[in-house]
Amino acid sequence: MFKSATVFRISDDFVLPPLDALEAALQATRFVPCGATQPESSGWVPPRGKKSTVLLETVGRQVIMQLCTERRPLPASAVRAAVEERIEKYKQETGNERVGAKIKKEFKEEAVLDLLPRAFTKRSSTTLWIDVVNKFLVVDSGSLAGADKVVSFLVEALSEMPGSGPGIQVKPLQTGMSASAAMSHWLGSREAPVSFTVDRDCELKMPDDQKSTVRYSRHTLEIDEVAQHIAAGKIPTQLAMTWNDRVSFVLSDTGQVRKLKLLDVVLDGVQEGGKDDDGFDTDASIVTGELSALIPDLLEALGGELAADAPLAQLQAPATPA
Repeated sequence: MFKSATVFRISDDFVLPPLDALEAALQATRFVPCGATQPESSGWVPPRGKKSTVLLETVGRQVIMQLCTERRPLPASAVRAAVEERIEKYKQETGNERVGAKIKKEFKEEAVLDLLPRAFTKRSSTTLWIDVVNKFLVVDSGSLAGADKVVSFLVEALSEMPGSGPGIQVKPLQTGMSASAAMSHWLGSREAPVSFTVDRDCELKMPDDQKSTVRYSRHTLEIDEVAQHIAAGKIPTQLAMTWNDRVSFVLSDTGQVRKLKLLDVVLDGVQEGGKDDDGFDTDASIVTGELSALIPDLLEALGGELAADAPLAQLQAPATPA
């Protein structure tokens, strides 16, 4: 259900609206495919799949939604060729060799409108989970920019609810150490944080114009070479880890959790207990249960969560031992 996780903190005063009102708000912005000249369209779809019409699913006390986005991507080369064709035609018809910026802009807009109906569409869906108890909003996205777009759509949908008040207010998590500084510390000291193990995949990158990169794949990281790269100034941008022998993942330097995978000890329990008819409730219960426990442990490993108004100076990590 979740392959990645970008986690946001929900304000303490947030109260989940009545479920029927929240469902109505989502239905008002239900997904509609792109029109012929529409470059992008987003809207809510049933998390349970096409057989359902319900846009808001609740499993236990967990709330799950899914946003679908359809795009008509246009190759830049096709747009450029169409614009150049219009420019040449304009020169021949007017005898002017110089074409102003305003006219070029008009030609580009015309070219895009002409090409859009012929462009193939691409769809993607992103799952959102509101942890009402722990006040987390988790987005199945491996990038903060992608998660921000989805969260903005949710905030806008809830703000349109009658009597919604301030709606839902969310902020990115702030921790005592940045993810990159914490990973440097773990690798440099060869000591993983409590409840975690460091696995055998890592990427180190020099933060300069050259951005020289070293990658380790299925390779032990408890070697002098890794510590030397860090001492030389390379920063971990990705690190494979396992939590309590239950969930494996890759932590990014910007704090996103990617390549989430439930391990056999979790999945064996699912097979023994069986699944519901479509498996959705079981999957949702297990994934949210594991992440509900993993996220606080990860925050603790990153130096603990700071208040939203904490000074930026507190976000720096202690020096990594050589």
